Amino acid sequence: MNMIQAINSAMDIMLERDPDVIVFGEDVGYFGGVFRATAGLQAKHGKTRVFDTPITEIGIIGVAVGMGAYGLRPVPEIQFADYIYPALDQVVSEAARLRYRSAGEFTSPITVRSPFGGGIFGGQTHSQSPEGIFTHISGIKTVIPSTPYDAKGLLIAAIEDNDPTIFFEPKRIYNGPFDGHWDKPAQNWSKHPAGEVPTGYYKIELGKAKIVRPGEALTILAYGTMVHVAAAVIAETGVDAEIIDLRTLVPLDVETIEASVKKTGRCMIVHEATRTSGFGAELSAIVQERCFYHLEAPIERVTGFDTPYPHSLEWAYFPGPVRIGEALKKVMRT
Repeated sequence: MNMIQAINSAMDIMLERDPDVIVFGEDVGYFGGVFRATAGLQAKHGKTRVFDTPITEIGIIGVAVGMGAYGLRPVPEIQFADYIYPALDQVVSEAARLRYRSAGEFTSPITVRSPFGGGIFGGQTHSQSPEGIFTHISGIKTVIPSTPYDAKGLLIAAIEDNDPTIFFEPKRIYNGPFDGHWDKPAQNWSKHPAGEVPTGYYKIELGKAKIVRPGEALTILAYGTMVHVAAAVIAETGVDAEIIDLRTLVPLDVETIEASVKKTGRCMIVHEATRTSGFGAELSAIVQERCFYHLEAPIERVTGFDTPYPHSLEWAYFPGPVRIGEALKKVMRT
């Protein structure tokens, strides 16, 4: 399966297993979504389980919060992560606070799906990576898969979780892994081991990172598309780096990060979001606090720039092989 098919399969399975699961959003019903992640679900499960909504993100999430409080498990889609901002009040003030505010009487078991990130020439309004905003809000879980196998298992786990979850899907790797070389032919998940996705039910525990590549010389922390870009650079340079796919930013697998950095003595953090207050800053602080006496070089961050995502200069903004390679040389020669 590619990632779109894996995500579709996860929702299909949960719609079958749990009558309280509801899928809705802009064009997710008859049309099957912009990226076809919900294709065929309405025809199979009916218009009361999978349905279209007006173009109102605050309304979509507001309705989802109410549904969750009454016992349903809504899976709303925000068509692009760039459009989630009108819904922030409902996510932050209602969904994230409901369990605490009601002393556990009510929960908000909603899973907000949304494609995010660049690499598809979407310009400033279809390429943003706002994950750092949500990791700042207590009461929300933030999940970002990097493979079809993980996407299905993590999405099922998120839907079954009683806390609100933001599930960001890296759209650049919907159809195949991306090595950062935009001028090379695209790959397909059918040729990748992580494209082998079971058709049945399984889930991956939230809060558990994955060591994609074990190594001794350097720890690379990444998630989403950047896992594949970092792995490609390491393969090209031959550095014995340990690559950790965080998979969930909240809850964060601090133990795996700490053990790796203490072993390697060096750390590089890669993400596509803007640098200032990006999640990489939090990761850097955690590594500094827990691994300071084991570090042999300053922590390196390779990120997007503090600008709107440029259309014509997308590959200058994107943390590609050149910028990762330069940071790699710097952290290894220190």
